[in-house]
Amino acid sequence: MLQTQKLQRTFGWEGMLCVVLVLSLSLGRLLSPEFLGAANVSNLLADFTEIALMALPMTLIIVAAEIDLSVASVMGMSSSLMGVLWHMGLPMPLVITLVLLGGIAAGLFNGLVIVRLGLPSLAITIGTMAMFRGFSYLLLGDQAIADFPANYTAFGIGSIGDTFLPQPFVLVIIAAILFTVLLQSTAFGRSLYAIGSNQTAAHFSGIDVAKTKIKLFVMSGLMSAIAGVVYTLRFSSARGDNGEGFELSVVAAVLFGGVSIFGGKGSLVGVLLSLVIIGVLKNALTLYDVSSEVLTIVTGLLLLSSVLVPNLVQRAKEMRQKRAIAARAAAVITP
Repeated sequence: MLQTQKLQRTFGWEGMLCVVLVLSLSLGRLLSPEFLGAANVSNLLADFTEIALMALPMTLIIVAAEIDLSVASVMGMSSSLMGVLWHMGLPMPLVITLVLLGGIAAGLFNGLVIVRLGLPSLAITIGTMAMFRGFSYLLLGDQAIADFPANYTAFGIGSIGDTFLPQPFVLVIIAAILFTVLLQSTAFGRSLYAIGSNQTAAHFSGIDVAKTKIKLFVMSGLMSAIAGVVYTLRFSSARGDNGEGFELSVVAAVLFGGVSIFGGKGSLVGVLLSLVIIGVLKNALTLYDVSSEVLTIVTGLLLLSSVLVPNLVQRAKEMRQKRAIAARAAAVITP
């Protein structure tokens, strides 16, 4: 705990994540000699592509003191819709366009219900999480569609030239740049911090809180649909259970990246570092033949620590300040 506090005071949360990343890479190298091989690094990057695509808009949503737990269900519904539309004989560009529009519609539904009814996004998106997953199974049942055209599935599994970078990872790079600029360097991004810090004050300062929140959930729906398309092409399989449980990894990545669950605080740099750390740990443990149940426990521990550690550090800081004030007061009273 003392070491954690010292690291945070010296480098900030992002600096501490850099230290954790180095330790994670060292652990991976220790567990398996194949860990730093080009083929494994390519697999590692491909495996967290979908999580990263959904975590980027989730960061903006949590900064605005909201949350979207339906992202993985929208991803699964997009995958199922993609399979059904392709099976109906529609051309693939039209299929992908309709799937992305479906994701936008899902996000718009979330945003409108939350804003118009004035209900917590946590409660609403728990409900839509179940609803969208239900649509996924309604579309495909327990069937799978796998006969997608080879030139599209090649995008899902191919690399960029002779490098180890998977082609879908380009989408992550582009999206990371766009969302970082949007959050850190635009009036829209500053309005999210204002809404997350004090929604009433943000409203009276001229920010259209309702419209801003709807835009956030539309972004989330669109990015979840893109993640669904990428996942379907990468595994060449549209299934109703695609992405099931991914919402836990998405929220864990955002909170472990230093974004406050109460809103108004956090950066995408921290979230990107967190995504890499989680990807590295999962990959290293998988190479070491650790079971998926243990991987879920590790994700849960990261989620728990991302909430507990900042609170413990803040409490320790407040106690130090109180002791310092008491010591100064005692010095003044004592002749």
